[in-house]
Amino acid sequence: MTITVFATMTSSCSDDFVSRPVQYSIDSENYFNSESDYENAVIAAYDLLQSTFINVLMGEIASDNTFAGGNSPTDVIGYQQIDQMIHGPVNENLKQLWDWMFAGVQRANYILEFKDKTDFDGKNKVIAEARFLRAYYQFELVKWFGGIPMKGDARFSPGDETSIPRSSVSEVYTSIQNDLIYASENLPATPAQQGRATSGAALALLGKAYLYDKKYDLAAETFGKLIATGKYHLVKTADLTTQQINAGLTPFGSIFEESGENGPESVFEIQYTDVEGASYGQLQYSEGNVAVGFAGPFGYVGPVFADGNNFNLPTPKLVSAFEAGDLRKEVTILDMVAWIAQNPGTSYTKQNQDTGYFNRKYIPRKRRTEAAGDVKLTSPNNYRAIRYADVLLMAAEAYNKSTAPNDGLARNYLNEVRRRAFGDNNHDITASGAALADFIQAERRVELAGEGHRFFDLVRTGKAAQEIPGFTANKNELFPIPIEEIQFAAGNWQQNPNYNN
Repeated sequence: MTITVFATMTSSCSDDFVSRPVQYSIDSENYFNSESDYENAVIAAYDLLQSTFINVLMGEIASDNTFAGGNSPTDVIGYQQIDQMIHGPVNENLKQLWDWMFAGVQRANYILEFKDKTDFDGKNKVIAEARFLRAYYQFELVKWFGGIPMKGDARFSPGDETSIPRSSVSEVYTSIQNDLIYASENLPATPAQQGRATSGAALALLGKAYLYDKKYDLAAETFGKLIATGKYHLVKTADLTTQQINAGLTPFGSIFEESGENGPESVFEIQYTDVEGASYGQLQYSEGNVAVGFAGPFGYVGPVFADGNNFNLPTPKLVSAFEAGDLRKEVTILDMVAWIAQNPGTSYTKQNQDTGYFNRKYIPRKRRTEAAGDVKLTSPNNYRAIRYADVLLMAAEAYNKSTAPNDGLARNYLNEVRRRAFGDNNHDITASGAALADFIQAERRVELAGEGHRFFDLVRTGKAAQEIPGFTANKNELFPIPIEEIQFAAGNWQQNPNYNN
């Protein structure tokens, strides 16, 4: 696997007048000597979160929500293969996801390897952040690839790939859950800095990990605890300023536009900025949200939005999934034909798999004149990795599937989301049991469209084969381990089922 380590720096002190054979060295083995050292290492571990743009982008493309798009059928071939479900172990973009998520694990493990070296006030919070981040990256890895190698509170070293086995999926989830229990008990409810993990974020991710692990009773209990804090709520018109309303923002628009970032519905949000440039050859270094620019209309000229790369195009099937009267449709789907009719002089250049639809939540907007870099690579739009509507729908699912189902509570959470979506109580769901479960998943699709969850929802509910064109059961539930990793492991790691190396 790709190993990310801190650089070694060595300097010597001497002068021409006094012979002083004293040498000062800072390297990875003697680094953690102060609170600021731990703090800097935690910031480095957070930094890899910005690379998760690829998880969101490919998670949508893999589902029935969007087409890969691009400028041609061979534009970013890894995305095209995933869209068609013909991907294999040789896929540059899957390799990027693997590398970047393991780099995040490695940086978190670096802190945890030296967690006992230096004491200071507030150290538990630093360790809790490291454990939250490790859990976040491991959760991404296990849902994409299944069982992964783990080394406890230690960094991977060259050669480990031939001796450390892939842990089972159950073992990975146990590690994730233990990390998040600790994080939920040691993180503050309110972050000292925007974008940092909180106890609420840890509880939300813990509940999600239980849900994916089919521990529904624990998931329901965890989500219930989070909801009971009262810290989060769905954004409604009353939450908007007069200026935002006059600008045409709906409650949903405030969630997805930059003006709604880090708001009361945001449980955990990945921060992006446009103050630094980026390049296509080093996308993981971008401080901007690459997925946003990739999803924009190619050659766009007109108001509000900006030029993009034509990827991640909503399918007609997704557009038709919205019920009549659902206010989310307009802020989720940009209907380019209707938009051009409303804004004469607006145009774009149709490219591969053009549907006339774009992901309005996450496409590039007009930029500040002082913004740096290519708008396609440096969008400042944050990604709401976990938001409260998602929590409510996950809670509804957990209560519906618990050992002793509580469908009344499940319906309450589901209908809270629907009432915001329709602006009334006339669209409440009254079903129970399996029918209620189907309504919850249908709601997740339209509420969270464009946010990278649909593929994994279909897989874990056993509906991927019937909904995703080209999906092969007992194979495509997981993605293949990159061929380079299988080769490096020299027989120690087996490929995921039904993928040929």
